[in-house]
Amino acid sequence: QPQLVESGGALVQPGGSLRLSCVASGLILRNYALAWFRRAPGKEREGVSCISPSADTTYYTDSLKGRFTMSRDRAKSTAYLQMNSLKPEDTAVYYCARQVNPIASTIQTRDRYDYWGQGTQVTVSS
Repeated sequence: QPQLVESGGALVQPGGSLRLSCVASGLILRNYALAWFRRAPGKEREGVSCISPSADTTYYTDSLKGRFTMSRDRAKSTAYLQMNSLKPEDTAVYYCARQVNPIASTIQTRDRYDYWGQGTQVTVSS
């Protein structure tokens, strides 16, 4: 069954770092843009970042620029989200998704993502 599986979520103190991974199983990623989303408690899901198939283009939500870095390893069918200087407001379930096209200039509407992972919990708290 084709799927995306996220990992790397944890409880971390403010100012700490985490690297999330998103691994594809039975699913081709190399020709598609990938994205990370998150859903904080009591809030709607929001786009975090996206990356083009060749990783030459990345996009970040303005509020996260400079702290989060998205990358991918095409050979391993894996995407990553490096999160630094974490804040309590970064607490959320983080999801990766495959975009139906290779455009990574911005986060697209949800109907443009055809596969989603189950999510991984990130909690930032002292």
